[in-house]
Amino acid sequence: MTSGKYQYLTQGTCSRLIEIEIEEGRIKNIDFTGGCHGNLQGIAALVKGMRPEDVAGRLRGIRCGSKSTSCPDQLAKALEEIIGNR
Repeated sequence: MTSGKYQYLTQGTCSRLIEIEIEEGRIKNIDFTGGCHGNLQGIAALVKGMRPEDVAGRLRGIRCGSKSTSCPDQLAKALEEIIGNR
């Protein structure tokens, strides 16, 4: 996986955009626009330094209440899209 900065427009969540920076196959930084700021800062801090495929595997399918998705699930989808772009 190459390094780079990516943007993902979320669907079905309070957050509207996820900006992801990957360096040497590891997550360097994640910023969410909108959503529950404290929780999303926590997620971003926890996944920093991890491989995108590991994060996607852990977060995929998490739901928020009665919604069919969540901010963590949207992050998983974003990372899977980036991984697919190798």
